[in-house]
Amino acid sequence: MHKPTEFNLGELNGISAKTNEIHEKKLYVGYVNKRNEVEEKLSKITPEELTAGNQVYSYLRGLKEGETFAANGMILHQMFFSILGGNGDAAGTKILSAIEKEWGSFENFKAMFTASAMAARGWAILCWDFSDMKLHIYTADAQNQGGVWNCTVVLNVDVYEHSYFLDYGSDRKAYLEAFFKNINWNKVDQLYGQVANIN
Repeated sequence: MHKPTEFNLGELNGISAKTNEIHEKKLYVGYVNKRNEVEEKLSKITPEELTAGNQVYSYLRGLKEGETFAANGMILHQMFFSILGGNGDAAGTKILSAIEKEWGSFENFKAMFTASAMAARGWAILCWDFSDMKLHIYTADAQNQGGVWNCTVVLNVDVYEHSYFLDYGSDRKAYLEAFFKNINWNKVDQLYGQVANIN
């Protein structure tokens, strides 16, 4: 049984308390509850339900599809909320050096991350990719589509309309500017240090 993590972000720089309340207390909690529901059904699946159907459709296939969508929705939101509440200043962090090495400058990284977030339908994600031991920016049109195996999220932004429409209407770019002002780079640096084995 998964329990929602309490973030209580309140008012952020350019992101309203109302948006954060709806986002956390309704949408995020909904993913946690749905994951619990799916896992409960999987624990009670019958032998007949296990073998009925095929890859076109089966009860099990529907549950497994819903499981990844709900689980990733829960996890990505937890990561997203956890890196908010800062002042957007990455100075002095180890991840800043890695970003500058990979993209040439923080400004280049921000431009690529923002462009990726504008192009995505669901998420833009900065990951540590264990296949080449480097940072990458990946996008996901849905929570269970676009992910790359053997990667760990260190920074992500929700670009589904529920994350910005109340504050910015259809102006996603203004929301992304606000997002960058609220990143807690010390938290991002901590996550980066854990996966990149940086002390």
